[in-house]
Amino acid sequence: MTEPRAQAQARALVAYLRSALEAPTLDLAEPPAVLRGGFDTEIYALRLRDAPTDFARPLVLRVLQPHHDLARALREQATQNAVADAGYPAPRVLLAAADPAALGAPFLLMERVPGRPLLEARAIGMGAVLADLQLRLHALDPAPLAGALGAAGTFDGYLDALARRIARARLDGLAPLLDWLRAGHPPGGALAICHGDFHPQNVLVERGVVTGVLDWPNALVADPAFDVASTLNILRFVPAGLTSMPRALRGLARLVQPLLARRYLARYRRGQPIDDARLAYYQVAAALRALMRAGESRRGIGGAPSGLDASPYAARLLEHARRVSGVAATLPS
Repeated sequence: MTEPRAQAQARALVAYLRSALEAPTLDLAEPPAVLRGGFDTEIYALRLRDAPTDFARPLVLRVLQPHHDLARALREQATQNAVADAGYPAPRVLLAAADPAALGAPFLLMERVPGRPLLEARAIGMGAVLADLQLRLHALDPAPLAGALGAAGTFDGYLDALARRIARARLDGLAPLLDWLRAGHPPGGALAICHGDFHPQNVLVERGVVTGVLDWPNALVADPAFDVASTLNILRFVPAGLTSMPRALRGLARLVQPLLARRYLARYRRGQPIDDARLAYYQVAAALRALMRAGESRRGIGGAPSGLDASPYAARLLEHARRVSGVAATLPS
C-alpha cells in the first residue's frame, strides 16, 4: 500500500460519505495514514471534518480485497457491533458497504481505538492476558450474534464454506481432511462467540489496559474449543519472523513460543476445562482454513501471496494436521 493509494481511497470514501451521510461539505481533516497489519486488507487511519458527530472521531477504513465475499463487510459489522453492545472491547463499525462500486471493494469504517499490539506492549504475561480476554469473550451470550450471522456463522457453515473453496480452487489434496472433520465432529459442547483469529497482534493495549480486539472476519458461534485451538495453532506455528518484534529478538521468540502456548492453554483451562481430544480435533479444523488460504495462493487465487502464505506456517500446520488425523493431506506445489 502506498501513500498515493491511500489518498485515492480516502478521496473515494469522502465522495461516498458526502452522499450517504447527506454532508456535502464533509472532507478529510488530515491526510490518511497507512496502517500495517492485516494480510488481506488495506487499512488506513483518517479523520474527517464537517462530519456528523458519530464520524467526528479518529477512524479506521478497512478495505477488503475484490475477491472477497461481498457480504463479508456486513458480517464483520454485525459481529463487532454485537460484541461491543455486550461490553466487549471491539471497535464499533459506523458504516459498512458490500457494494464495491465506491472503493473498488467492500469496506468498513470504524472507530479507531488507541493502543499498541499486545506483542509489542507486554512481553511478560501475554498468555494470561490472551486467555483471560478470550474467556471473557466466551462468557458472552452468543444468541444475538447467532441470529445476526445465521447458518453461515455456525461450525457446519464453516465446513460448508471450506468445501466450496476446495472445489473452486481444485484443492483435492485437502478434501480428505474435510472428510475427516465431517466424520469426527465431537458431539455436544457449549456454544460461544469465537473470534477465530485471536492472537497478540489483534489485541491492542494502552497503559496496561486492553483497549480493543481487532480483525473479526473469522468469527463464528461454535464450541469455544475451536477458538482456543485456532489461537494455539498461531502461537505454536506462526514463524517469529512475521511479527513486528525487533529482528534481534526473533531467535529468542522461537524458543519462547512453545512456553507461551503452554502457559496460555493452562491459564485458559483454569477458567474453562477443555478435553484434549476435542481440542486436537478443532486444531485440525482451524488449520484447514489456513491451509486453504495457502493452497488458493499457490493456485493464483486471491491476489499476491501474503508473507504468512509464503512462510513455513502452512507446512507446519499440514504436518500437525496429518499427525493428528492420520490423513495423507497435501497442498499443491
